[in-house]
Amino acid sequence: MKTDFDVIIVGGGPAGSSAASYLAKDGLSVAVFESEMFPRPHVGESLVPATTRVLLETGVMPKIEEADFPKKYGATWTTPSKHAVMNQPSLSMDFAVDGHAEVRFGERAQEGVDRDFTYHVDRGKFDLILLKHAEELGAKVFQGVRVSKVDFDDPEQVTVTVRIGPKSTDFTAKMVVDASGRQTLIGRQQKIKIGDPHFDQYAVHTWFEGLDRGALCQDPKEVDHIQIHFLPMNDTWVWQIPITDTITSIGVVTQKKQFAELNADREKFFWKFVGTRRDLTEELKKCERVRPFRAEGDYSYSMEQVAGDRYVLIGDAARFVDPIFSSGVSIAMNTARLAARDIIAAAKDGKFDRSQFAEYERMQSMGTRNWYEFIQIYYRLNILFAEFVQDPKFRIDVLQLLQGDMYEESPKALVAMRESIKEVENDPGHVWYPYLSNLRTSVPTNA
Repeated sequence: MKTDFDVIIVGGGPAGSSAASYLAKDGLSVAVFESEMFPRPHVGESLVPATTRVLLETGVMPKIEEADFPKKYGATWTTPSKHAVMNQPSLSMDFAVDGHAEVRFGERAQEGVDRDFTYHVDRGKFDLILLKHAEELGAKVFQGVRVSKVDFDDPEQVTVTVRIGPKSTDFTAKMVVDASGRQTLIGRQQKIKIGDPHFDQYAVHTWFEGLDRGALCQDPKEVDHIQIHFLPMNDTWVWQIPITDTITSIGVVTQKKQFAELNADREKFFWKFVGTRRDLTEELKKCERVRPFRAEGDYSYSMEQVAGDRYVLIGDAARFVDPIFSSGVSIAMNTARLAARDIIAAAKDGKFDRSQFAEYERMQSMGTRNWYEFIQIYYRLNILFAEFVQDPKFRIDVLQLLQGDMYEESPKALVAMRESIKEVENDPGHVWYPYLSNLRTSVPTNA
């Protein structure tokens, strides 16, 4: 049956544009329908090295380099207080957790990654570069066009209904890729979206001009890192991300209920929480805010399935978890890479039923489960993370996850962290027991 396109992609963000690039490079006819007009502001401005592989494979890397985004060599975590921690038998030596932990990406080589850094990006510029690159490779890109419905009734094709101005128009394809982000078009339409029982986070963020990024650093080499500043309350933190030489993105993440208690006043919310870190507050008060406060909700959810007959879900359309480790863009681009591999094979077979995407489902599930558990463990006991980062026995294994390499069964760092958490939870007399948060560390089967 003749269709308008081989594949229709809903959404032109990093997931959709990367998928379009892979598919167009392989000769498939691809359409991308994006509801917004690029460039547009977007959260998720700090990358991890696993994105480098996709940037290289799709051929867009020279354009990213030309954009001269700030280089990101690592990540730093700070806390407002110091904890004296006694010996933990399962770790290799004693440490004093001094309210500070850091990693540098160059400590570990990665498959498909040819440099020891990644980037902090202005998502408006970054996403536009990726989308235009997909278009140059042959994808048909439609901006300002909203997909209202995907019809799967015909077993030979899908029909996608889009609104262009006041009119609706139908397009057909052999399959559809949902890269609609947190709008989760197919997840909502097929009623397969599941709210997360553990994470209910909310963020308010903005940009500041003139921040002294080294003010909270212990080492000048950390100035180009993403910095995560923990606040003296459970499950609450602030990101600090370089955008240009002088502009810095600052965002507060906490439980959604805390935002509601402040009557949804974004500015009041932001300064109340930032104000609990006097050192950070003093530095921000010296700066000029150059963007309005923006809010991000609906932070964590999953799907009952991420593929079906004639469709796959990628990026945030498939799964989203708290962004503490800057995983969002990496997961978007790498799920696009994994899904594209199965889609290309399906096109060669001339079959687009769910079984064609079994390997993608397996890899996506494994990777997001690993991220999910890693993040849960981190929130459950921050001290444990700091210990593992500093312990030479585990540091490289933790760095593997922080680089975005999580598509394998039971990473060693996760296994060891899981055992340590159980040890603390089962011993109320343990020196770390008082630092356990209320967040439990169970991983649901659909994570």
